[in-house]
Amino acid sequence: MNKPLDQRMTIDGQEVIFAEGETIYAVAQRNARSIPTLCYDDRLEAFGACRLCVVEVEGYRNPVASCTTPASAGMVVTTKNATLDKHRKTLLELVASENPPDADVSPLRGKASQEMTELFTEYGVTGARFEGKKSGTSRPDDDNPFILRDYDRCISCYRCVRVCAEQEGDFAISVMNRGFSTQITTEFSGLLKDSDCTFCGQCVQTCPTGALADKKALRFAEDPAPVKKTRSVCGYCGVGCSVDIMTKGGRIVGIQPAFDGPANEGALCVKGQFAFDFVHHTDRLTTPHVRKEGKLVPASWEEALDVAAEGFLKAKNHDRYATYAIASGRAPSESSYLTQKFIRANNGTHYVDNCSRG
Repeated sequence: MNKPLDQRMTIDGQEVIFAEGETIYAVAQRNARSIPTLCYDDRLEAFGACRLCVVEVEGYRNPVASCTTPASAGMVVTTKNATLDKHRKTLLELVASENPPDADVSPLRGKASQEMTELFTEYGVTGARFEGKKSGTSRPDDDNPFILRDYDRCISCYRCVRVCAEQEGDFAISVMNRGFSTQITTEFSGLLKDSDCTFCGQCVQTCPTGALADKKALRFAEDPAPVKKTRSVCGYCGVGCSVDIMTKGGRIVGIQPAFDGPANEGALCVKGQFAFDFVHHTDRLTTPHVRKEGKLVPASWEEALDVAAEGFLKAKNHDRYATYAIASGRAPSESSYLTQKFIRANNGTHYVDNCSRG
C-alpha cells in the first residue's frame, strides 16, 4: 500500500508533498523535475554510482545524490543551476572519454539505449576533452540469436548485472576486474547460452548505451522507415504482460516490455521478448483451407465457415463431450477468449485448453 503524501518540501522554489521514505529523486520525478542519471532504474535499489543526479540541498555542505538521499520535511532542494550543470557535464565528458558520442545508436537496440546519447546531446559533450584509454571488450563470438554483447559501448553502470540479479534472480551475468579492465561477463567468461541466462532480455532493455542489444530487432536497423510502437498484451500465456510492439512499414521488427505494465512491470520471458517471427513467416496460412478427398485445399471464408459449422452440428448429434477446443498460444488474447466462449456457450462443456505452457 502506498504511503500517504503528507509532508512538505521545496524543489526549485515550488512546495511539494511527499511520503515518508521517498527519495529526493522520486519526489522530483513525480513533480516533473528532470534530473539526469545513467545508473538509475526505478525497478532496482538506488545505486548512486554515476553521480549525475546530484542536487544542492540548503544547509548541506556538498551536493548529494538525489536517488539515495531521503526527502525530509522542510528540505529546500535545487535540481538545476550553473554549478550543477558544470558538474554533470564534466562527469559526462569523463564517460565520453571511453565511449565517444555516437549518433547512430539505433533505438532498436533496446528501450533505454538512447539515454547516454541524449545526455551527450543535451550537455554538448563531444568526448574530446578527456579522450583516452578504453575499457570493455565485445564478444562477437557469442552466437546466441537474441542478445548482442557490444561491450565497446559499456560504461559499467551495472544496471544489466543488477536487473539480472534483483529482478530476475538469475545471476547469469556479473562484473570482473577493476578500472580500465572492468568487464561485464558470465561465469568463466563463457557464452550466454552456457550460463544461467534465460534470455528474458531484461539486461537489453535497461542498458542506457546499447552495449547489450536486441539482435533480432537490429536486423531491421538499416530500414529507413520510422519505428512505430503499439501497446498490446502478450498472447503467449495467461499472465497478461503488457508489451510495446515495434513496427516498420507494417512489419513487426521487435518487442519491448512495458515498464508501466501492471502484470509484468517491465519483465518478459524469452517468448514474449523474442518469439515474433511467426507473424510474418512464409509458412503461415493466409487463406482458409478445407479438407477434400483427404487433402487440405484453399477455400473462401464462406466455404470454410460452412464446413466448420457443419462439423460442429454433426458433433452435437453425439453429446456435448464430443467436441473440445485447443487455442493456439500464438493467437491474440481476444481469439482465445472467443474460443472458450464458443465451446462453453455452444456445447455446454469446459473441454477447452491452450497450447501455451509459459
